[in-house]
Amino acid sequence: MFKKFFMLICAALLIAGCGGGEESANNKLSVMLASNVVSLDSGQCTDVASFEVIADCIDGLTQLDADGKAIPAIAESFDVSQDGKTYTFHLRDAKWSNGDDVTADDFVFAWRRHCQKAEEYAYIMDSTVACVKNADAVIKGGDPTTLGVSAPDPKTFVVELDAPVSFFPALMSFPTFYPINEKFYNSLDSGTYGTTPDTFLSNGAFVLSDYLPGTANIQLKKNDSYWNADKISLDAWQYQVVSSSDNALIAFKNGTLNLVTISGSQVEHVQADAELSKNLKSIPSGALSYLTFNQDPKNHHAGALANVNLRLAISNAIDRESLTENYVMNGSTPTYTAIPIHFAPNAKTGKFFAEDQNQFADYVGFDVDKARGFFEKAKSELGKDSFELEVIYSNDGGGSTKVIQAIKSQVEENLPGVILKLQPMPKAEYLDKVTTNSFDLALTDWVPDYDDPMTFLTLWTTEGCEICEHWSNADYDKIIADCTSGSLAADYDARWNAMYDAEKILLENAVIAPLFTNANAILIAPNISGVDFHVAGVNRVFKSATIK
Repeated sequence: MFKKFFMLICAALLIAGCGGGEESANNKLSVMLASNVVSLDSGQCTDVASFEVIADCIDGLTQLDADGKAIPAIAESFDVSQDGKTYTFHLRDAKWSNGDDVTADDFVFAWRRHCQKAEEYAYIMDSTVACVKNADAVIKGGDPTTLGVSAPDPKTFVVELDAPVSFFPALMSFPTFYPINEKFYNSLDSGTYGTTPDTFLSNGAFVLSDYLPGTANIQLKKNDSYWNADKISLDAWQYQVVSSSDNALIAFKNGTLNLVTISGSQVEHVQADAELSKNLKSIPSGALSYLTFNQDPKNHHAGALANVNLRLAISNAIDRESLTENYVMNGSTPTYTAIPIHFAPNAKTGKFFAEDQNQFADYVGFDVDKARGFFEKAKSELGKDSFELEVIYSNDGGGSTKVIQAIKSQVEENLPGVILKLQPMPKAEYLDKVTTNSFDLALTDWVPDYDDPMTFLTLWTTEGCEICEHWSNADYDKIIADCTSGSLAADYDARWNAMYDAEKILLENAVIAPLFTNANAILIAPNISGVDFHVAGVNRVFKSATIK
């Protein structure tokens, strides 16, 4: 799940005449990636760039429409048992790019393989998310043939669950649940699947025409054998890895990039340009930025951050409005909940889970007097008047440095006696420190895998999180277990309300200090339409994209 420690990115690529509003050549689209694709193996990839390219080329059982609702893809229809624990998917006639039929056995093979290999994203099949029958046991080394999937015939794929999952149809659009052609996979040398166009099969809208691992340029073309090919407008398009927001902006202005993400510091410049500003949009990303507190007694000041009042003091000393307006500056929204805004709508009411941003005001807000009151209690309880705490953060792109410097300034001004020592580092080093308990505070971004509050709430269970906060709460763990595979899983309203109870436990204990819900400031050429943006799962979809 480490693919989450980044800011979501959208963008564009080099191809003459395709950006900044110019007419495109040969109906080609240019798209920037902010990082290299790590793997095109749906059982191994964990990063946004890889998931996106896989989704360009492979269809799962379902896909998401422009509004984020699950609609048919390879599954033409499906039936659900009365208890919500058995799904029977009826597959349409579809082909792999080598001419083979897409069959139910392709799904059985892929799902069993993912659980058996127990890669990072195997978790999404277990009892904390999809609740596929026996997934937990298979992931721990059990017999993969006991996984709750079967293929009674080539066009029927049956999934058995340990508990009902209300968002299961939408979850099927996520790449970990995509099929893999078993015969083709077994024909390849070990470890070569997905490393070149010749070792990768598509059943989706596009096929790879040029790709090598680590390459900065990926080219795709329309898959003429795609089951829905008549609806695909793009003939060919490309990705280009462009890690610098400055370079992306320059390329968009000179007409070589179609769609770019710019940093907050560039927004003011773009807004001052009458023509350029017409192409500017702010797109919610679904990612939550927050401070996480490590409560391990081994840390500085003999585990001072194990003191809840010190954590509450720091959280309430942060002016989130100022952060977003003056330092993030890309349309991100101050957030006072553990679940991001504009995310996880209630299926019955349509209201976002975190729509009420005042519900936890007793614990999260900006109130200097309240912060100092918490701090006085902390000093009394800890027998100390001053604290020097280390804050780690990734300095690989984005505006993290300005944000964390602003937080340092606010906390030190509002809580005399607290010193925050900033430690920037490459993302790889950052990930190592947060997973090996080598930090006091960490600036974190988490992007949701699926459109349900549980994609965040499971992070803070005793067993659930890679970030070592060293916090454990039996009541919290029980609520999460009841909501995922226990007594509340089948009761939509009770489960929804219980998740608020869990969130309250989390925030009254100040396990994290929510900061803001991220947005992306993007520039998109006016002749491009139909790109779908989602706050969870695969964040950008190009199947409906057109160039005028």
